[in-house]
Amino acid sequence: MEYRKLGRLGWMVSEIGYGTWGIGGGEGGWTGNDDDASLAALHEAVERGVNFFDTAWIYGRGHSEVLLGRLLRELGGPRVYVATKIPPRDRNWPSTRQSRLADVYPPDHIRDYTERSRRNLGVDCIDLMQFHVWEDSWTDDPSWQDTMADLKARGHIHGLGISINRWEPWNALKVLPTGLIDAVQVIYNIFDQAPEDALLPLCRSLDLGVIARVPFDEGTLTGTLSRDTTWPEGDWRNSYFVPENLEASVAHAERLRPLVPEGMTMAELALRFILANRDVHTIIPGMRSSHHVRSNTATSDGRALPPDLVAALRDHRWDREPTAWSQ
Repeated sequence: MEYRKLGRLGWMVSEIGYGTWGIGGGEGGWTGNDDDASLAALHEAVERGVNFFDTAWIYGRGHSEVLLGRLLRELGGPRVYVATKIPPRDRNWPSTRQSRLADVYPPDHIRDYTERSRRNLGVDCIDLMQFHVWEDSWTDDPSWQDTMADLKARGHIHGLGISINRWEPWNALKVLPTGLIDAVQVIYNIFDQAPEDALLPLCRSLDLGVIARVPFDEGTLTGTLSRDTTWPEGDWRNSYFVPENLEASVAHAERLRPLVPEGMTMAELALRFILANRDVHTIIPGMRSSHHVRSNTATSDGRALPPDLVAALRDHRWDREPTAWSQ
């Protein structure tokens, strides 16, 4: 496993981190999770050098945090870093230009969910607490600023981050220069290259941590989806891969397929494309089995993609606008 410094936080974090949405289960999540398999995968990830884990209270209404807390208790050795997220009080993902901070992140809500996450994880201090949605229009409001400063002063959180709304990498450019934010989490992959335009250069100049999420475009970039793919009732992917999106996603993956080198999967290519960008410090693919852990962590081996292949992959940029189904 290779490691990169997570911006000014100074932590040396694994290039491949661990996204835990899939192991949380529950309403609005992914079906098919199994706690025993999840815990085995978490432990194998640590054994293979993963030391950055990303979760959120909403992933199983605290369940993924509880599983991570169990991992932390059972480790007793390697230092790992845990990032979690405060859910919006109005339960709207994503926020919109009409969302009011008082309805989404009032101080008592921030404090309540910070305490819930601390209990679930079994820690005194959360390494990185993130807002799960964000509107840059909230930047100058002292209510969130004062609350987070107090939580830091009390030792309840160490770093503060933002999980940027899907396909809106511009929606944090105002708050980042304030010095109040330590890290950003953003969708970045072969299709979603828009963060390169302004967000990643700004983070580099400010020495902020960058966490790349959705490296496989919710599954499209694994190359395993077809126009006939379906999911069990209650699985979040049914609401995301509506017919118009599934058709377009599969078509884009099919156009990409000829570029996948012999002996490499599309998923491996997707991760290696992101690793080619040194502005990204860790990637958090969802992993629900030890097989996923082994295949994903194997990409952090210091072997770079050829420059001509990276250039060819840039031609597959796919700029999209948020819609009613793209939560």
